[in-house]
Amino acid sequence: MGGTHNSEPEPYPALRVRALESLLIEKGLLSSDVVDKLVAIYENDVGPMNGARVVARAWVDSAYKQRLLADGAAAIAELGFGGRGGGDKLVAVENTPTVHNLVVCTLCSCYPWPVLGLPPNWYKMPAYRSRAVLEPRTLLREFGLELPESVEVRVWDSSAEVRYLVLPERPAGTGHLGEAELARLVTRDAMIGVARVTAAAPAR
Repeated sequence: MGGTHNSEPEPYPALRVRALESLLIEKGLLSSDVVDKLVAIYENDVGPMNGARVVARAWVDSAYKQRLLADGAAAIAELGFGGRGGGDKLVAVENTPTVHNLVVCTLCSCYPWPVLGLPPNWYKMPAYRSRAVLEPRTLLREFGLELPESVEVRVWDSSAEVRYLVLPERPAGTGHLGEAELARLVTRDAMIGVARVTAAAPAR
């Protein structure tokens, strides 16, 4: 995904944020290092950890899992997440041994930030947005995810009306782990569908 030039104009809110950030840095009220750290926290920790808690709860509580798959917005609200930004129109799609789900937004970069935080840069790139639809298996392979031909790949296109969250498969060998320990295994990429969850905790 790297190296692709995105020639599309930024949306107005993004331009306002960029202008505000520049002004705060110029006035000495904020450093660019602090901005980068805050972005990293929301991109990799705070938001995705919300989604990780949702996934872990679904893994250990079958009734909650059914509620999540039936009404994602209501289920994440049970854990205190949701509201504006896609949480109120959330659909959870479940990975199984025969089905793998991949989320994209072909028109812009609609994303369920209440449970995933800020979208990664590659998610917003035209290359990802088009190739996820045209050649999802090749794209997943480039992310390091090789799927057998027997596994069906389903691509879900997010929009202003509905956002998607992938419920990854629980990895083997985690039966002894509690909910909090399981949540630490879940990554943002697995909840987008470009990775699997493994029994080894990711570096954060």
